[in-house]
Amino acid sequence: MTSVRRMGALAGLAVVSWVDLLLELIAFALLCVGLVLFFSPAIELARVRSRRTRELVGRWTGREIPSPYRPQPPEPERERDGWYRDGTQLYRRAWWIRWNRRFTWIMEDPATGREFGWQLLNPLVALGFAVFSLVAGPVALRGYARWTGYWLGPHAPRGKSWLSRRCESLGHQLGLWAISVAQLGMAVAQLIVLSGAVPVFPTVTLASRAVADTFRREAERWTGVRIAQPYVPPPALPVPRGDGLYQFGKQLYEEPWWPMLRARIDWVLHDRATWRDMAAALVLTVVSPVLWVPSAALIFWGLYGLVALWITGPHAWFEMVGLSGSAVAMTPVALAAVVVGLLPTPWLVRWQAKLGRWLLGPTEASRLAQRVHRLDQTRVEVTVAQAAELRRIERDLHDGIQSRLVAMGMKLGAVEALIDHDPDKAKQLAAELRSLVRGIHPPVLSERGLVDAVRAAALDSPLKVEVTASVPGRLEQPAEACAYFAVCELLGNAAKHGEARRATVTLEYLDGLLRATVTDDGKGGADAARGTGLRGIERRLSGFAGRLALTSPPGGPTEAIVEVPCQLDPGPSSAKTSTSSETA
Repeated sequence: MTSVRRMGALAGLAVVSWVDLLLELIAFALLCVGLVLFFSPAIELARVRSRRTRELVGRWTGREIPSPYRPQPPEPERERDGWYRDGTQLYRRAWWIRWNRRFTWIMEDPATGREFGWQLLNPLVALGFAVFSLVAGPVALRGYARWTGYWLGPHAPRGKSWLSRRCESLGHQLGLWAISVAQLGMAVAQLIVLSGAVPVFPTVTLASRAVADTFRREAERWTGVRIAQPYVPPPALPVPRGDGLYQFGKQLYEEPWWPMLRARIDWVLHDRATWRDMAAALVLTVVSPVLWVPSAALIFWGLYGLVALWITGPHAWFEMVGLSGSAVAMTPVALAAVVVGLLPTPWLVRWQAKLGRWLLGPTEASRLAQRVHRLDQTRVEVTVAQAAELRRIERDLHDGIQSRLVAMGMKLGAVEALIDHDPDKAKQLAAELRSLVRGIHPPVLSERGLVDAVRAAALDSPLKVEVTASVPGRLEQPAEACAYFAVCELLGNAAKHGEARRATVTLEYLDGLLRATVTDDGKGGADAARGTGLRGIERRLSGFAGRLALTSPPGGPTEAIVEVPCQLDPGPSSAKTSTSSETA
């Protein structure tokens, strides 16, 4: 009878979870209309009941169910000036940053979706186990514990199935098309504003570019097709002349507002990318359905055909295409239509993204203008960074390395004697000297190249690092050194600040671009705006017109992509490197 009472209590608790589900649906409806503050509390309230269920199941059956959620995001930290910083935004109070981090933590946690499904199905299943406990007793209670552990316990990450990958690709096709429709709406708004409210045209154009940037970002995230921004850099802020007036063309102004507005209007009107974006919105909206409508039609035809065959009864669904037969005979036809519709979706979504790259990507003229602007912008940063680096090297040489070298020079004569009676001390001294030399410039980087140098750094790392490389030989030595020290800094941050245990490093070279991707399983929350090490990487990359892309949600994982434009080094002769290795 104890098992029956306990199973009844769990069934009652499960029925109450339908109330949590109703509250979550209401909060989601409010989220869709812009009332965003209620969704996270509704989810966290439901998690209280889920935690109570795990506790009771563990206490009554001895089957402990660990928490399936990712680690909670860190609390916002107040800056020394009293403000709270989140990326490039400053806030007087921390509640918005806290809510935003928790919302991201909840939405990106796979356990949230499993918990939602458990709330939907669990009441019915729990009532069934409660009835079964009347005859089976503890067996029913243990069965319910296994059911609860599957839904509310932690799940190891696993790859997506064939079906889910292709359904996801079809969804990505529809998503890119929806963004194109939104961009077309913004293009219409641009034309309307241009015909009667020209001063507002730069603002509307920037909003339209934000939609186009969304297409570029999602195309890269969903398909791996990178679409660079084609826009000419914005004009600089007006600078007063010697007489205090501001000049634009042949006109002088007392205030900077008018010349700044005229410069921005002139900027967006004369930037060809403005008009290419508008044309791209129309072309993508009209042409993209050619890539996804046939697949969607075949899938719908097959799925509705199955419903017509087995649920709604006799139907002329197949006769419309000249097919007829029994439900058993037509079922393979319907399934084949679904498979044929899903089969090419990953290939089609990549072609849809490539079409967007052709329309929304930069031209040679815009690439040249961007490069000139970036070189002007980074010249001062590189000069300042070089001066700071020289001062750091001088300080390190004077304060640390110089004294260590003097001490080592005095003791090196005793190494031979130490090897005989104190080999451990001799090994320690040799390791210290080796570490010093590697820290300045590792010999393996000069002798063997980037890939072997990164593998050596992985062996020295406290993390378990897997290195995968596809590099067709040696690269320019400055670019190799830049990428090497960036990877070392990222691995050090993962171990020191991210509390990671595993990391992966992927090195790729394609079309004049070296890409190093470092991923770790740490706690996340890394921010380039707040980390001096990450800022150092960005400054180092700026000298090569490279970039650092960081994705680090609270709770992890963290992914950092370092891109360095460079060319193959014709000097060293080395075979193509395409290997994978893992360090313990």
